[in-house]
Amino acid sequence: MLKPDSTIGILGGGQLGRMLAVAAAQLGFKCHVLAPSPDSCAFDVVHRVTCADYSDVEALDRFANDVEVITYEFENVPAQTATFLSARRPVLPDPGVLATTQDRLSEKNFVRSLGIPTAAFRDVSSLQALLRALEDIGRPAILKTRRFGYDGKGQISIRNGTDPAAAWLAIGEQPAILEALIPFEREVSIVAARSRDGQVECFDLIENEHRDHILKTSRVPADVPQTVGVEAKRIAESIAAGFAFVGVLAVEMFVLADGRQHRLLVNEIAPRVHNSGHWTIDGASVSQFEQHVRAIAGWPLVKPLRHGRIEMINLIGSEIDDYATWLRQPGVSVHLYGKGVARPGRKMGHVTRVGHDPQPCSAQRNVIDS
Repeated sequence: MLKPDSTIGILGGGQLGRMLAVAAAQLGFKCHVLAPSPDSCAFDVVHRVTCADYSDVEALDRFANDVEVITYEFENVPAQTATFLSARRPVLPDPGVLATTQDRLSEKNFVRSLGIPTAAFRDVSSLQALLRALEDIGRPAILKTRRFGYDGKGQISIRNGTDPAAAWLAIGEQPAILEALIPFEREVSIVAARSRDGQVECFDLIENEHRDHILKTSRVPADVPQTVGVEAKRIAESIAAGFAFVGVLAVEMFVLADGRQHRLLVNEIAPRVHNSGHWTIDGASVSQFEQHVRAIAGWPLVKPLRHGRIEMINLIGSEIDDYATWLRQPGVSVHLYGKGVARPGRKMGHVTRVGHDPQPCSAQRNVIDS
């Protein structure tokens, strides 16, 4: 168990690293962030920074010598970087989790190995493999690169009339998966924390709306039957246990209507704190960021209590220019990330609105499938 005043190392200097560092400071920890960009917004709020590439062995060695434990704020930190550091300090979650979740095919196979359903998918390593996969899965389908895809990057829909060869070129002829396009009722996610001793605490199921493949709005609790919330929690706990995970992870899922019943398909795993969990800063008794710090520090997790009905809205690109409008609204908390240029599609901040409906976390709409 880390003592207060210990230093936590964070790989990655974006807004998630920034919010992790703020949560760590509230518990008495210092943070040291390593990131390659000199304008990383997490640099503004931490005790020490290292601006270096993730392949800079000398910088990584100095970084490791200055911290007691290391974590990461995004899953595209090179797995070899995490492995190098793990020989010097504990890296949590384990680098093996990174290796699995950085590859969509490995991730899908891992989820399936736990008996958890996903959309139908096929491995695609060539145009010929894509043509065979389309024969198996049919159209519409979505072609996704196996690595380095997020916020809609590295993927393209294949519908009737789409030229498979053009789609293959559009993703750079990289190793990929073809996945059936699911006619889902809604998109949801669940954020779960798992401690070093295996304790798991879940936040309420979150309902998400995307715009141009980027998360725009999250609402809690999700408007789903209670059985869906219970199943989502079971899925998250199974994945966390399967990884022997330590820290916070998010599982993104589709809700499918199956007659009068509902079922869940896992879409993606994020082995880190997650955008859809930002509501927990203002809307719960403990945030996802504090739970993550507690987990990696060896501290006990706490059962989160939701303060009410929550809506979290991302401020994307030039929407940040209207921040003053949000500041005037009662019941709204404003979070600005301190980023410089408001490029289209760039997450610049978020706002959270809390309505009155206090409930313990894991309480969903009290409707039972019949």
